[in-house]
Amino acid sequence: MSGTVSSLGSAQIKSEIATVQARLQAPITLLQTQQATEKADISAWGTIKGAVSSLSGALSGLSNITALASRSVNSTSSGVATATAANSAAVGVYSVTDVKLAKAQAIYSGVYGSAAKVGSGAGSLVFTQNGKTETVTVASGSRTVGGIAAAINKIAGGVQASVVNTQGGARLVLQSGATGSSQAFTLKGIGGLSNFAYTPSAAGSFTSTSSAKNATLKINGVPVSHSSNTVSSAVSGLTINLAASSPSSSTGTTIKVSNSPAALTSAVSSVASTLSAAIASIAAQTRYVPASSANAASATSTQVGPLIGNFTATNLQSQLLTAVSGAAASGVTSNTIGLTVTSTGAVSFDASTFNSAFAGNPGAVQKLVASIYNTLKSTASSTLGSGNTVGGTIVAQTSSLTSQISSVNKQVAQLSKFNNEQLQILVQEYSIAESMATSAQTTQAYLSIFTNTGSGSKKG
Repeated sequence: MSGTVSSLGSAQIKSEIATVQARLQAPITLLQTQQATEKADISAWGTIKGAVSSLSGALSGLSNITALASRSVNSTSSGVATATAANSAAVGVYSVTDVKLAKAQAIYSGVYGSAAKVGSGAGSLVFTQNGKTETVTVASGSRTVGGIAAAINKIAGGVQASVVNTQGGARLVLQSGATGSSQAFTLKGIGGLSNFAYTPSAAGSFTSTSSAKNATLKINGVPVSHSSNTVSSAVSGLTINLAASSPSSSTGTTIKVSNSPAALTSAVSSVASTLSAAIASIAAQTRYVPASSANAASATSTQVGPLIGNFTATNLQSQLLTAVSGAAASGVTSNTIGLTVTSTGAVSFDASTFNSAFAGNPGAVQKLVASIYNTLKSTASSTLGSGNTVGGTIVAQTSSLTSQISSVNKQVAQLSKFNNEQLQILVQEYSIAESMATSAQTTQAYLSIFTNTGSGSKKG
């Protein structure tokens, strides 16, 4: 019998198993590469979503354009009058002359000792003002100047009382609670306070220091009378605050009401900034920059965005750019108001150009801004969906990618399980083969003894 039985070496077995393992791992590696690409796409959409969300936040500042287009007011003599204007106030110049301030009625009593009793006993004070009558009852024990003042103020009527202490004694001061001719009052004492009396025609026991008067003035030559020094009903949307009477009957101040686009300018600037950032964000995720090898120092490798070739992303970028570049209203364009799209696709904003355009035609500028706002808001809403969570193109894109990743995870798990089972079978087969080879070698060794012995005896 001749021949030999040999076994595979340990290194050779490991090499064979590694080769099989690599072959089994190949489809898993392809799936994992696909999964990494899909995760990169989701991350890219997350970046774009953040940029569009910032744009949406800036757009909220333009939700009420009319309110942003405020009015500015200037007075040439603030010592005579100042003014404030609502957005409804007409732009123009208002000459305010012949100003006489509104006044309250004020009277004061004779001198009394601060703790001395006033009058002959308990009594009442009857005030008549603007067609109404109020009665103040003063108890006998409260008939001091201070007690009477406290009783008057307690009813919180249209007359206010105070006590002024002078070198000679205390005086009771009465004053109407508001200015205007309608606030004039009369006083009649009853009972123990019958000596207290006052009418404009007969001062009685009081001295008048100021008569109740309306404010009077002329606005662009038109006579105006008002009960207070805050004149808010003469010119719609304009409130004139009188500070002092005119130095002479023909002098006063000039109030100029003009457009003030400061708040609107700031809001448009914020939108332009966030819009440009959103466009740049999309460009970064869809870009393709070829490799450069001009010289070793400046050589760059090819740069490819994860969403290159993605129609949804490039279409979103186009919509955002067109919202500005294609906007026009009432003969005004984006360039007219300082909103321009640069050659690199960025959006720039020039505030001085915007302010000049607004000063020349505020209505048209507001219409154009409203048009741009509505277009951008619609695009942002369809992109982000309701509440940035439900619906929207980004949610649709990421949901699809997430589903694909989940499917790949299942495939990888199934393949990994199958591969492990195949490798275990292979290892077992090699183990059985090694065991059989070892047994065969042992048998061969024994047979060799007999074979070699027989050959020796024949030679002998």
